[in-house]
Amino acid sequence: MSALSSHRSSDAMSTSLPQFRGVRISKFRHVYGQGARREHCYEALRIATSAHDSQLCAVNPKFLACIIEVAGGGAFQVIPLKWTGKVDYHFGRVSGHNGPVTDLKWNPFNDNVIASASDDCTIKIWHIADDSHKHNASEWLIELCAHSRRISYIEWHPTTENVLASAGFDHRILLWNVGSGECIVEIDCHSDTIYSMAFNKSGSLLATTCKDHLLRVIDARTGQLLQQGACHDGAKAAKVVFVSEQDKLLTTGANKASRRQLAVWDRNDLSRSLVLQEIDSSSGLLVPFYDQDLGIAYIAGKGDGNVRYYEITDVPPYIHYLSEYQTRFPQRGLGVMPKRGLNVSQCEVFRFYKVHATQALVEPISFIVPRKSETFQSDLYPPTAGPTPAAQAVYGSMRPVAQLEMDVASMTTKYEQVLLERKRQQEDIESLRYEIDWKDQRITYLERQLEKVVVPQPREESSSPEP
Repeated sequence: MSALSSHRSSDAMSTSLPQFRGVRISKFRHVYGQGARREHCYEALRIATSAHDSQLCAVNPKFLACIIEVAGGGAFQVIPLKWTGKVDYHFGRVSGHNGPVTDLKWNPFNDNVIASASDDCTIKIWHIADDSHKHNASEWLIELCAHSRRISYIEWHPTTENVLASAGFDHRILLWNVGSGECIVEIDCHSDTIYSMAFNKSGSLLATTCKDHLLRVIDARTGQLLQQGACHDGAKAAKVVFVSEQDKLLTTGANKASRRQLAVWDRNDLSRSLVLQEIDSSSGLLVPFYDQDLGIAYIAGKGDGNVRYYEITDVPPYIHYLSEYQTRFPQRGLGVMPKRGLNVSQCEVFRFYKVHATQALVEPISFIVPRKSETFQSDLYPPTAGPTPAAQAVYGSMRPVAQLEMDVASMTTKYEQVLLERKRQQEDIESLRYEIDWKDQRITYLERQLEKVVVPQPREESSSPEP
């Protein structure tokens, strides 16, 4: 009887205790963030002090652009990535707007073209030369004018060249053909201020959040509203991105108690969220960033000093917390480097350019997957979006953008190889020019020395009579 009773008691204990499910296996469990050294940061920048919630900077593999504070109108500063350290205020300044600049976005298919939005209700497209640091720019390529109030956000189309979306305080989203300067699609289904907008991977859908607390999914080709549902009901602005093979949405916001939240939605049914998580009660605005290649979402708060990152999957619970990058310096904005600009030799999978809130500094932050092997890690670098568009300003053809393969042999992308080859050629040219200049100076010096040499005249022998 004692044995039977002890067996029953052990069974009861085993059923009452929670079952241990083990640790979830993920190759991104040990991803860590690493800030750059001071000499590799960008200092002495006069970042704009406007209260708009844009990221204040934009970056690509060639340039870093930052919205700066000026006395009149609006301007931004373009800095080559290699020019780290203290930056001169007059270094590559681009000005032309009559009001403060609100947003900046680099063209994904041309690293020398950037779009800027402003309080003056206009969008300007600029060409930034490779030697832009030698002079200031005030002449734009094209100006887009159709909004009746200031423009808050702009986004380039992910697959079609010369297509740009803009959201204004007139509650409209306009899609532009930048080549001709005409508006090709007008979206007028919002009843209040638009907080954010995001394209899906193919560019066929556009998701938006609004001050009316509604999350919307819109056909980007026709402007037709496909789905809408109640989102975060707090006073903080909600943000949205497409995740998980583009059939789901990730939003950040807050509830009525001002507790910050993170939610995942099915884009075909916005009546309720698939999962909703409360994060904390801080006052900063949460902004999501998503790595489409690896399925990692980075959540950063304005005014926070940390960046949380999660792995997004297609099965419940959809969101898996990975880790957190923490510093004691708060951030005002974050620029994201495209995948083709990362350092694959160090297993870098994501890079932010952090605009500090308490000092005039932009700091690169790299997120790295630790690996012991020094060989190319193909599982971390699948084919990614390349600089070649799928269509040329013929809107409505939504094909996937051309994929860029990673070069295993040199552990760098083909795009980086081209840049390195150009850099070598430029260095060879500079070396040859230096050598030619040095030889010219040497020749000039020797000619002058030759002119100073006095050639002695031969003496005439005097004829004397023989004794």
